[in-house]
Amino acid sequence: MMIKFLKIIIGTGFAVVLILVTIASIRTLSLDVNAGLQLARWEAASDISLDIDHRQREEILTHFKEAIRIPTVSFSPTESNTTALLHFNSFLRRAFPTLFTSNLVHHELVANYSHLFWVPGSQPDLVPYMLLAHIDVVPATESDGWEAPPFSAQEIDGFIYGRGTIDDKSSLMGILQALEYLLMKGYAPRRGFYIGLGHDEEVSGHQGAMNMVRLLKQRNVRLSFVLDEGLAVLDGVISGLSGPAALIGVSEKGLAIVKLSVSTLPGHASMPSRESSIGILAAAVKRLEDNPMPMLFGYGPERETFEHLAHKFGLPMKFILSNLWLFSPLVGRFLEQKTDSNALVRTTTAVTIFNSGVKFNVIPCRAEAYVNLRIHSAQSLQEVLDLIQVTVGDQRVKIELIEGFDPLPVSSSDEKSYGFQIIKKTVLDMFPTVAVAPGICVGNTDSRHFKDLTSDIYRFAPLWFKPGDAKRFHGINERISRKNYEELVLFYSRLIQNCDIPKLPEPHTSAHEL
Repeated sequence: MMIKFLKIIIGTGFAVVLILVTIASIRTLSLDVNAGLQLARWEAASDISLDIDHRQREEILTHFKEAIRIPTVSFSPTESNTTALLHFNSFLRRAFPTLFTSNLVHHELVANYSHLFWVPGSQPDLVPYMLLAHIDVVPATESDGWEAPPFSAQEIDGFIYGRGTIDDKSSLMGILQALEYLLMKGYAPRRGFYIGLGHDEEVSGHQGAMNMVRLLKQRNVRLSFVLDEGLAVLDGVISGLSGPAALIGVSEKGLAIVKLSVSTLPGHASMPSRESSIGILAAAVKRLEDNPMPMLFGYGPERETFEHLAHKFGLPMKFILSNLWLFSPLVGRFLEQKTDSNALVRTTTAVTIFNSGVKFNVIPCRAEAYVNLRIHSAQSLQEVLDLIQVTVGDQRVKIELIEGFDPLPVSSSDEKSYGFQIIKKTVLDMFPTVAVAPGICVGNTDSRHFKDLTSDIYRFAPLWFKPGDAKRFHGINERISRKNYEELVLFYSRLIQNCDIPKLPEPHTSAHEL
């Protein structure tokens, strides 16, 4: 009887495994979430080619380099280089005379230094969209190890070096240069659009972006979608992926800046108590580092990223990534082993400041630390704060939220998503062999302030990143190639024209829904 029962159990188990393997194999062979609209018949958009000649190429690069040389640095929410911001304002008007004098373009200054443009379309029934970029940059000092002075825009081996070449004057200048040339060629859009250039994005955008949002709300503006900086084209960055991949950010992680503090009685170093404020706080910080937030791979946009890219991997990764319904825990454990990919699968915890002590022979009465947490899409700010409280587990440690917000809503990226598919089409118009996938931004952008004006916010610029280039972002030797900057100008020109397509075509196939 027992042997018969075991045979039934083994036979059933074998049948289940066989069924799972069969389903997984069929899905591996059929899953290509990129196929639908790529094979569909798109309505023709305007086709004004920029045909950049040698003179224009040099003009484009001259304007871009001049923008980099203006040190529009934001030091803090209350301190920025206002002289440079005023200089930048004058520079824009000189660099783009057609844009600033066109009867088609409405321009206004916001909060003294930010710029808001409105370009009305000939078909007002088409919902407008918005392109965002920012003027300000983070501080940079040549002594940190730059190969060229950070505000020199010096060229080395075909690359332009300088703070803002990636973040974010390449997008800013690319958008304005594209529109300048389109206007010069007589372009007039069917779909209206806004351009917003914030001056304080690096210090949270409370003056620039938030005042733009306030103005647009007063005017009852609704947007089809918003496109801001964020993710890029990754070339050789994702191990095992065949070819480059353009990741379009569909959400941003949330943020929590938490202050931990401990207060005790002061004393002389010759007569210490068993525990000091520093020791108590250090132990609490160590518990936070030793007990990371839960691994949440598969519960946020990162799952879609790998499903979209699965067909670009070889076996066995193609089999695994095509079947995340079965292998999500395995993939998540693999991703959390590396610092950069770990940021995709959980809320990260980084202790950034630790302060205590005033003299070498005095036991301090107070110690404090600041913790920066980037919140995964599947968690809320409150859930993270509750977990910190449990993990610290010491009533002597005071926990205060200094600043924080929930993760941004996840924007649509399916075949009915107008903004995502138009951006994707533009990427493929420019780079036909690139794989395109939705992604998650681990940092924050001005676009988060616009969430009440649209349900779809995307974060992408066609910057090409090779291994190691991500470290240049806010780091030393920030740079962009001459060729890549020219590609940005062409990309935004093509995007503006593609947005005149009134609606998406019907998908060619839905076989991937298996």
